[in-house]
Amino acid sequence: MGSDPNVEARLVEIAALKKHIINYSKTKDTYAEYRKSGYSKKFFEEHRKAITLCKAAKEAFSKNEGKLPKIKELNQEYSEVLQEKKKTYVEYRQAKQDMKDIQMAKYNVDLFLKFEEQKDQAEKQKTTEQTR
Repeated sequence: MGSDPNVEARLVEIAALKKHIINYSKTKDTYAEYRKSGYSKKFFEEHRKAITLCKAAKEAFSKNEGKLPKIKELNQEYSEVLQEKKKTYVEYRQAKQDMKDIQMAKYNVDLFLKFEEQKDQAEKQKTTEQTR
């Protein structure tokens, strides 16, 4: 059970998008220089990490529909989705405790009924032995 898979997925999406936006803002100038260098292999090797991060961010942005949200907007949405997750988790924990209580009550009732059944059988057997 646990939290809603859609909520979890959205939290992951928001975190990834924030990471790409931050990476892009840090690496876009290096990527622009790489383009100006005529996509020089030497420049690429010297700045491989930054160029790779920038390309990954651009690819992620191309999959995003519409205008990219601002980091502030993403932080706000992340906070709201996280609050929803926490709320549903509290409800989940209560439902789980209720289920444990019900299972314990069922176990106790089953145990009591089994004891009563054994007691009845013992009395019947005693009565049968006495009548012989």
